[in-house]
Amino acid sequence: MEIKLDTKTILEKEFKTGLRGYNTEEVDLFLDDVIKDYQTFMKKIEALETEMEDMKKQAAETKRRPTTTNTGGTNFDILQRISNLEKHVFGDKLGK
Repeated sequence: MEIKLDTKTILEKEFKTGLRGYNTEEVDLFLDDVIKDYQTFMKKIEALETEMEDMKKQAAETKRRPTTTNTGGTNFDILQRISNLEKHVFGDKLGK
């Protein structure tokens, strides 16, 4: 997608007038608003493009990382470890 206008082109645009012509002051005020909006849109587009590139890099980095395996064991194994730890810390006091 090619953008044909930039703020300078809009600012320097001159309109021909006929017998009744346009109110040049009104046209200038309108073009000022167009330029401000155009600048805002361009900044937003640049910010979104930067964000998109960052996300692409982040996605590529995530794909490169090795997947982690579950080294913690099953829930039963975890509960067994907790039980053994409680026995070790509290001894026979838990059974009473």
